[in-house]
Formats: sequence, C-alpha cells, structure tokens
Amino acid sequence: MRGVLSGVVAASLLWGQIANAQSCARPPEKAAFDVAGLKSQLMVTALACDVRERYNDFVLRFQPELMQQERALVSYFGRSFGRRGQQEHDNYITSLANTQSEAGIKLGTLFCKQSVSLFDAVLALPQGATVSSFAADREFDQPITLVVCTTPTKQPMTRTAQSQQH
Repeated sequence: MRGVLSGVVAASLLWGQIANAQSCARPPEKAAFDVAGLKSQLMVTALACDVRERYNDFVLRFQPELMQQERALVSYFGRSFGRRGQQEHDNYITSLANTQSEAGIKLGTLFCKQSVSLFDAVLALPQGATVSSFAADREFDQPITLVVCTTPTKQPMTRTAQSQQH
C-alpha cells in the first residue's frame, strides 16, 4: 500500500491545486462521486486485505450501474474542465485512491477488520437495490469537498411585473 501512496503524491498535489476551480455537481454527478468513493474504498480494501475476488463479485454484480455512474463522472469532468476533463478525471481517481489508502495506513491492522465488512453489506443488497443509494448513505474519504448545484427556481411573473416589461 505504501508503494501506491508514494506513486500518487504528485498527482494529489496537482489535484489540490485544480480542485479549487471545480464546478458544482448536479445531483446525478453527486451520486457518481458517492459511487466512486465506494468503489475506490472497495478496491483499496481488496488490495490491502487480499479479498480481490470479493471486489470482482461486486463489479460483476453491479456492472451496468457502475458504468452509468462512471459516465456521469466523466460528464462532470468534461463540463467542468473541458479538454482537460479526462486528465482531471484521472487525477481525481488517483487522488481518491491515495486518500483512502492513507486512511487505511493510519488504521493499521484495524483497517481490514473494519473494511472487509463493507463487502458483506454491499453484496447483501437485495435484487433491485442500487449502489448509488447504498453509497449515498455512507461517507467515504474524498480528496475534494464537492458542492452540489442548487437549481434556481423561476418565480412566476406577477401581472405588475409583466405590465412593467411592456
């Protein structure tokens, strides 16, 4: 895990500088960030705790939704960063894994004891349950603070405002 950590420090430093310029996330994009946090946490757990087969089970079971959430994440980065979108997306994923690996290192031997149960919970979801709902109910370490867009509501024009426009 320390090798992963040392290999991504530069990317996380770069991400910290760029994250300040991020756009707000639309609700479907927020869900995609939640799922990315879950997926990354499960990946870090799979590698650190030698439960790779459980991660493969997770990906196979939820592949259609994971792909849909990935498309929403790509959309966010494309909208927010234009031509640099793919690079920023890659930097985010690297920084996310780095952030979660650091948290795991801090926990030491407790990490696997606490984290492997996440596989039990997600793989026990009933048929039809979504990964995005599951992820939304939990908090995962993230390298950014995401701001969710608020949709402005249009106020109906009053007759007075309408007559003043004419």
